[in-house]
Amino acid sequence: MKKTAVVRDYYVLPCCLLLLNLSVELVSYKTKQLGDPLLRTGAIMAMVLFGGSLVGFLVAPAIGKLVSLLHRSSRRGAGELGEIFFLLGLGALIFWLYYRVYIIGPESILPAEWRNH
Repeated sequence: MKKTAVVRDYYVLPCCLLLLNLSVELVSYKTKQLGDPLLRTGAIMAMVLFGGSLVGFLVAPAIGKLVSLLHRSSRRGAGELGEIFFLLGLGALIFWLYYRVYIIGPESILPAEWRNH
């Protein structure tokens, strides 16, 4: 199995799915302004269906290409260090976002004008 496929399957795609989960959490937060529970449920389901396709077909392959580009360029310079730093940075960013959303609250990462009133 190619190394880029392993990185994509076992790290990049799960990271993208975690980002999708954060997006669903934000949509759920915003749909609390809707009064109708059926409309709220439909909006959340649409986000998951559309977002899952978007992540699987666009976002994860784009991040995988970026990883392979960094890997190729860093191999000439400092070995695989660039790819490792990118992957660690991606994981740290997702951890930070999860911490903010689930411990502090979704409004902590939203601009002030997007927050529920």
